[in-house]
Amino acid sequence: MDIKQPVKQYHHTNTLVYSCQYHVVFCPKYRRKVLVAPLDARLKELLLEKQEEYGYQVLEMEVMPDHVHLLLDVNPQVGVDKIVRQIKGYTAYAIRKEYPWMKKRLPSLWTRSRFISTVGAVTLEVVKRYIEGQKGV
Repeated sequence: MDIKQPVKQYHHTNTLVYSCQYHVVFCPKYRRKVLVAPLDARLKELLLEKQEEYGYQVLEMEVMPDHVHLLLDVNPQVGVDKIVRQIKGYTAYAIRKEYPWMKKRLPSLWTRSRFISTVGAVTLEVVKRYIEGQKGV
């Protein structure tokens, strides 16, 4: 089985080659519909600002009025949960600083919750069959 696909991008460090993509969803506190213009555009800018520093790459993003969808490529040495917490902390700080009315609207911008799911190039069944097939090699 060849997992590597021509469109899949692999990243390299001195001791690691990786490709780890995650679908991430998080919401404003109380699922309030506050992520509207111009705040939604600014949130997208903020998400792109910290990619290199935090160790992730935004492959796709959509900001809805009451939640955010991200497709992230993440360095596994850093960890997806840590990155999502950093993203939420940084964006909350920057948005509340630039848009003071948000402090009155919400005591904190984001809920503590988040949804994180891996996104693979092949299905789980294919990987299971591949691993099982290694016994005979």
